Amino acid sequence: MPSKNKPSAKPPDTRLARGRARDEAHFTAPPLVPDLPASYPATLAEIKQRVQQSRLRTVLAANAAMVVAYWEIGQVILTRQQSEGWGAKVIDRLSADLREAFPDMQGLSPRNLKYMRSFAAAWPDPEIVQRVVAQLPWRQNIALLDKLRDATTRLWYAQQAAHHGWSQPILCLQIETRLHERQGKAPNNFPQTLPPVDSDLAAQIFKDPYLFDFLGTADPRREREVEQALVDHIQRFLLELGAGFAFVGRQVHLEVGDQDFYLDLLFYHLKLRRYIVVELKAVAFEPSFTGQMSLYLSAVDDLLRHPDDQPAIGLLLCKGQNKLVVEYALRGMASPIGVAEWQTQLTETLPQELKGSLPTIAEIEAELAGDMGTMGEQND
Repeated sequence: MPSKNKPSAKPPDTRLARGRARDEAHFTAPPLVPDLPASYPATLAEIKQRVQQSRLRTVLAANAAMVVAYWEIGQVILTRQQSEGWGAKVIDRLSADLREAFPDMQGLSPRNLKYMRSFAAAWPDPEIVQRVVAQLPWRQNIALLDKLRDATTRLWYAQQAAHHGWSQPILCLQIETRLHERQGKAPNNFPQTLPPVDSDLAAQIFKDPYLFDFLGTADPRREREVEQALVDHIQRFLLELGAGFAFVGRQVHLEVGDQDFYLDLLFYHLKLRRYIVVELKAVAFEPSFTGQMSLYLSAVDDLLRHPDDQPAIGLLLCKGQNKLVVEYALRGMASPIGVAEWQTQLTETLPQELKGSLPTIAEIEAELAGDMGTMGEQND
């Protein structure tokens, strides 16, 4: 009797399956090339740089287009507000309708629409918008609107932020420390000791006073205390010095004529292509400081300067200065030297018309002492 069981199916050929899998699956890996052309590393670096630059241009172009669009929206709102008296409720409704129409678009909140209106009012010239402020991210533009009312000052900070690539926190810090009032204010002899182009750039780089608020409220009495604190906060110090400064060293040793000299702080400026010698003084400026600085600059030029470098520049940071004394001390000096004050906080100068009309600190303290005595008598 023939078997009722059906013949079993032929087992699959696992070898064939593995072969097909090998044909269809690939492991991506750079091919082994035993002998690359000598120019390959440079070519790879060039292509990577071009890709990065292209991506950066795309991001910058997108940002500029967005800022210009915000300005145009702000112009429409500003015009309607001026001609038809649009109020906050209309802007709230406009925000809701726009977000419904463009659900994937950010920045259409009522608050941001009001910023767009303020943005258009602050920058009425479309050429400046295109050339300057459109190069800044929107957060930086909001900071300019929030912190500055004067149009000229606002434009100065916008130009500086675009030129130096300041982030929003750095821009706010520069505004709060009133950089525009300090930039290029340090007394110097650069016009007499440097070529015209370098003289103008160097004068703009040095400021007066320098703000060392990161040192705290304490008033250091010795140069080494200030020096150590600056090195401890080198990032903030470099920010206060400005763009282009590279830190070289502290207490840099130079041997001149069998004598040892130590530079407080030594920097190199990437735009000026010069060493910058910084000497710290915890006292007011004295004319003898310029002779010491001149020696340091000559030694740096002889011992450290590369043939492609320009002559070194000196910066004397003092606790105070008489500008007329500084002018006389620098007159006739062959070495380029700038003199500036350093402070741990900036204080507003009392307007001339108010001087003498307000009580002194001693008078206030005496008045308070009298009030306290009167209160004691009443309590008795």
